[in-house]
Amino acid sequence: MTIQESGKITHPLNVIVATDCGSTTTKAILIEKVGDEYRQTYRGEAPTTVEAPFEDVTRGVLNAIAEIEELSGRKILDGDKIITPCRDAKTGVDIYISTSSAGGGLQMMVTGVVQNMTGESAQRAALGAGAIVIDVLASNDGRLPHEKIERIRTMRPDMILMSGGTDGGAVTHVVEMAEYISAAEPRPRFGATYKLPLVYAGNKDAQPQVKKILGEKTALVLTDNIRPVLERENLAPARNKIHDLFLEHVMQQAPGYKKLIEMAGAPIMPTPAAVGVIMETIAKREHLNLIGVDIGGATTDVFSVFEGLFNRTVSANLGMSYSISNVLAEAGLANIMRWVPFTIDEQTLRNRIKNKMVRPTTIPQTLDELQIEHAIAREALRLALIHHKSLATALKGIQQERTISDVFEQQQSGKTLIDMLKLDLIVGSGGILSHAPRRVQSMLMMVDAYEPLGVTRLSVDSIFMMPHLGVLSTINEKAATDVFVRDCMVYLGTCVAPIGQGKDGERCADYVITFPDGRVDKGQLLFGDLRLVPLAGDQKASITIQPAKQVNLGAGAGLSVTREVQGGVVGLMLDSRGRPLQLPSDHNARVAALMKWYNAVGLYPTA
Repeated sequence: MTIQESGKITHPLNVIVATDCGSTTTKAILIEKVGDEYRQTYRGEAPTTVEAPFEDVTRGVLNAIAEIEELSGRKILDGDKIITPCRDAKTGVDIYISTSSAGGGLQMMVTGVVQNMTGESAQRAALGAGAIVIDVLASNDGRLPHEKIERIRTMRPDMILMSGGTDGGAVTHVVEMAEYISAAEPRPRFGATYKLPLVYAGNKDAQPQVKKILGEKTALVLTDNIRPVLERENLAPARNKIHDLFLEHVMQQAPGYKKLIEMAGAPIMPTPAAVGVIMETIAKREHLNLIGVDIGGATTDVFSVFEGLFNRTVSANLGMSYSISNVLAEAGLANIMRWVPFTIDEQTLRNRIKNKMVRPTTIPQTLDELQIEHAIAREALRLALIHHKSLATALKGIQQERTISDVFEQQQSGKTLIDMLKLDLIVGSGGILSHAPRRVQSMLMMVDAYEPLGVTRLSVDSIFMMPHLGVLSTINEKAATDVFVRDCMVYLGTCVAPIGQGKDGERCADYVITFPDGRVDKGQLLFGDLRLVPLAGDQKASITIQPAKQVNLGAGAGLSVTREVQGGVVGLMLDSRGRPLQLPSDHNARVAALMKWYNAVGLYPTA
């Protein structure tokens, strides 16, 4: 595979170095062509250096690459420069590529006319481009004009996306919003000397007036309407413009990014956008409905593909280091403590959480600390999915044609697209999931947080390289796919979870598992059980479940279901703790239940 530039073919791509500059850590990986396929061979990491005292993102990049140099014996750096292309078998790389969410990622403000129609469409466009949406302004959001102006002035976003109105409709409200932005004279977060980038993707009839009002005051870019007609969203043109402006304006102002852009052989992508690209690729390639999550230090991104429709949301206040106190504030102490399998007083737990926020690069030193971190991760994952479900919806504001069956289903526009019973795969990524000491910990964190229904497969990004592969897929899809299949995706196994509730110890379901070698395992699941059945990653088994009369596995209450299940490094998890999952309210009973479940699956070392 070669890179093509302006019609001429340059060097082949056999050795690639890729970095992801996160809010806490910069991760570097080396990808090499071994025979006919690409493999990820070495990795290095270093603290991100976007803040004082360094204020230069490239320092962290060079430190992470230096670690790869040391491990691989390949000379990649010449002082502060990356040697490209390869000079010989042990010197240089063919291309350097990067993604970034350092410096708080891309922070955007979006505007629409009706909050839950064009406002939400604009939000989806911005989120899909890898942005963090810090506010949504709309004509009907209940704020007075001076409050809107004040808000625009004080938020200091990196960029504004303006939408509103269908093509050919009224222009009054769109022009009004443009006047508010003009009055606010917003300043960007970085770079005092340049104009704030603004993408206008609203009613095309309002373009001349928007140009007149904002053309001088902002770096205005006009693009196709996000909602040209009520029945259709057209998000791609706005997303592409957001990407371009992110590179041209925002990245240029962040500390050290100019140098990083010069070092890279392909455009730098926001980390979430890169992860989104690879998630979409998996779903399309295997025709799956999937939910993916990337839990970082400052944010938690959730991606979903249902019936081919891609959605992404970012929970900017939910993360495992910089935003860890926000998880505590949003989930509440009781919700975090319900997952901790020992007695701890509230103040101690608060102090431990605050310590992590103050020292974001630290990792747990004791089993207690690890269990507390896993408890917080469950809540961050749970809340981020609730947020995602609220935005991954069918279009609002449209009259749907109904058939008789639709009337019975009572389907409304604006209903969430996330259907846990139709979900095929959950993909976990981010430090806490990729680097959990035991893979079963990653699996149970996702099962507890997402409460999958019926039969769902789970996997995890082996060492957190999805962002690197997302940006790589834009220049060499074969390399990205090879590494993804062989080195990135670790299949954990399959979770079978009956829907329904009952008293602990009552019969939930009977099961028969037929293994590939013909062996048969029969058993009964009682409410409150959590069981692991060994099933290797390359094996498939058949499971038949006969649920109790009030219990459902997707075919209806009390009806038997037979499914093929795929193994993984953890195996087949049979979860009859009930859906929705409810933990005992009594403290001692809850700790006993947690210990029973954790021991049943070998979650942590036992004394």
